[in-house]
Amino acid sequence: MPPIRIGDFAVNRIADFEGPAFGPADFFPDFDPEVVRANADLIGPRLLDPTTGLLVFSFHSFVVRTGRHTILIDACIGNDKERPARPQWHRMKTSYIDDLARIGVKVEDIDYVMCTHLHWDHVGWNTRLQDGRWVPTFPKARYVMARRELGHWEGVHRSGADTPHATAFADSILPVVETGQSMLVDDNFALEDGLWFEGAPGHTPGNVVIHARSGGERGLFVGDVLHHPLQCIKPEWSTRACSDPDMSRATRTKLVEGYADSGTLILPAHFPAPTVGHIRRHGAAYRFAFQE
Repeated sequence: MPPIRIGDFAVNRIADFEGPAFGPADFFPDFDPEVVRANADLIGPRLLDPTTGLLVFSFHSFVVRTGRHTILIDACIGNDKERPARPQWHRMKTSYIDDLARIGVKVEDIDYVMCTHLHWDHVGWNTRLQDGRWVPTFPKARYVMARRELGHWEGVHRSGADTPHATAFADSILPVVETGQSMLVDDNFALEDGLWFEGAPGHTPGNVVIHARSGGERGLFVGDVLHHPLQCIKPEWSTRACSDPDMSRATRTKLVEGYADSGTLILPAHFPAPTVGHIRRHGAAYRFAFQE
């Protein structure tokens, strides 16, 4: 995809994986197939695979170049990661690093990695396998994490839980903490003028969204507050991955209602290409309008 502009900020999307991923009823406990039938013109084959019936997901990072810093937002799945509970993404091999190079970004160029939250599919490329050890992928970067989010996953890790998120904490988060590259911040942290966190709990306890503002234009990196465009139609649908479905529902509903027809560019973590767009009012409800 060509760079996306938010004022003076240039934004590129780097995808690790895009394709059919989850069954709608498996992913959304409140899924109602009638919603799909009633909104077939808004969904189509790009969002719901017609062969398998699975939700089409993208797992990608955003690279933001502000003129002062080069920033990676969310680090996807990663190569070589042990994820047997997620066989589709177990020990992946992708061209992610080469794809960064194709947009003129070397791993040494990344100044900051900003994490919306610390689930396995958002932290994988924090590290890469080198001589049998997990080392920071971006050697000069500070890894910016919400203090509350890190504290939660530290507790899960100490509990001995055997989940993809706990495994990811060990191979993709602890290594950057141990090198001193982690940067723990509060929910309202501002990296620079025009780029800041806002707490958006529910999907995880320390989940954040990231605001971007430049040249009179606004963008919002929403992470997993929205997983799929169906949640613009039905913001009350939380996912099985949400730690607090009720809080997630409230956070998402507030976001959808508050940013509808606002002119703010919405940059989700899992919407398939072209990925970014705007939330629009659609009768008594809402829809996602992709920016083509």
